[in-house]
Amino acid sequence: MKSPKKKFCNVAHLARLEIDESAVEKFAGQIGDILEYVDQLKQVDTAGVRPTSHALALTNAFREDVETQHLPREVSLANAPEQEEAVF
Repeated sequence: MKSPKKKFCNVAHLARLEIDESAVEKFAGQIGDILEYVDQLKQVDTAGVRPTSHALALTNAFREDVETQHLPREVSLANAPEQEEAVF
């Protein structure tokens, strides 16, 4: 496995970022910590755990799409800062 510093430099190069050496050391250390934590997570036994997309059960609060009358053009353009040929 590449060192965190090499990984960081490679990603920075791909993203066309110019980063000074002190920042490389700082960020490489942080990325190293993150990668170590990810390695710990890979060791957790997740057999029998259902995949989830969110930690909480969520439901959408969307209303039904009901067709209604549209606003008259004059009302919808009433607060437009400028109008030209019935558009703003």
